[in-house]
Amino acid sequence: MKLKRFLLRYYPPGVILEYELRDKSRQMKEIDLLHLSPDVDIEVIVNQIVFEEPLISESKKPHLRKLIYKLIEKLECNEASDFFLFKILRAHILPLTNCAFNKSGDKFITGSYDRTCKVWNTITGDELLTLEGHRNVVYAIAFNNPYGDKIITGSFDKTCKLWSAETGQLYHTYRGHATEIVCLSFNPHGTMLATGSMDNTARLWDVETGESLHTLLSHEAEIVSLDFDTQGNKIITGSFDNTVKVWDVRTGRCVHSLAGHQGEISSCQFNYASDLCISGSIDRTCKVWDIGSGTCVHTLRGHNDEILDVSFNTTGSKLVTASADGNSRVYNTMTGACHAILAGHEGEISKVTFNPQGSRILTASSDKTARVWETETGDCLQVLEGHTDEIFSCAFNYDGDTVITGSKDNTCRIWKC
Repeated sequence: MKLKRFLLRYYPPGVILEYELRDKSRQMKEIDLLHLSPDVDIEVIVNQIVFEEPLISESKKPHLRKLIYKLIEKLECNEASDFFLFKILRAHILPLTNCAFNKSGDKFITGSYDRTCKVWNTITGDELLTLEGHRNVVYAIAFNNPYGDKIITGSFDKTCKLWSAETGQLYHTYRGHATEIVCLSFNPHGTMLATGSMDNTARLWDVETGESLHTLLSHEAEIVSLDFDTQGNKIITGSFDNTVKVWDVRTGRCVHSLAGHQGEISSCQFNYASDLCISGSIDRTCKVWDIGSGTCVHTLRGHNDEILDVSFNTTGSKLVTASADGNSRVYNTMTGACHAILAGHEGEISKVTFNPQGSRILTASSDKTARVWETETGDCLQVLEGHTDEIFSCAFNYDGDTVITGSKDNTCRIWKC
């Protein structure tokens, strides 16, 4: 085996080795640096990697050192800057349902009650495409990141559609659900997609052929959240039957049923290492689950109303919850300790997300504002004001220097720093 080149992965931090085998074929190997921070001793990290990784020789140390400095630089990006309102897009004639970036952040998409999905240029604010064809609300939308050349839309018309992000061409319409599709996702390779429906089932589909691969049966109520793990080998589904289920993507078999919540699940997510997942519930708790054993590791309490959203940071070291009580809470994943309460909103928080660096948190609220918070201290750094109705969707781009907010006022706002 011969090392051919290094590649960088900024979020979460890591170095990817591309190497050549004897038969001249090439393969990749990822070295995760999930605990990298600006105050680490870089020499210790470089020496440890060279010691543990036979592909990297002593002579490659200076190059490796440079790469790690680059990763740390990225983690310190945009630390001091405020966001300013860049553009207001009169996005749809009826309220928006969702918005999402592609990986590079130069495009984003919006779904709406007007039965369309629109593709936008983030830099100019121009509308690039309108994806028309659904017969009811377009509720769930996603790019096939990291590639960004395809879009999926899930609708209350019971179908999911696959589109070209470049031309707007419709590739496939996936039919099979008996009721509304409310959540969906591409797998990390972009080869498969999953849809979750109010018909109590999730389905796995082949992106290329449009065929249904598996129907995930055994939930006893609506499925409202789903997430693939980092490798695309497993998927979790969160349901109104109070459980999260872990499925083997290859076979469509249920591996674990994570039971313990006393109320409906609102949101669930894998951590980057895919050994843990979290679930938020209307029972006012968030649970951390061990994927290998299917057991509950922590029950995180503190909210006095329903939890509406949960999210890990990119490395999985922290998680954040959003609640109808108007607060968000930041927890340490390993200890379960709450180390910050984000208090200030005057209405329920329906969406919460970390920036890629993990240093900031963005919340969207029914009080018509979004807020930017400092992760470590819980301080509110900025209130993004201007929407005239509740905000229910918000997202950072991959670099963390652009934010989009989607509101019931039918507009989408682009904020830059």
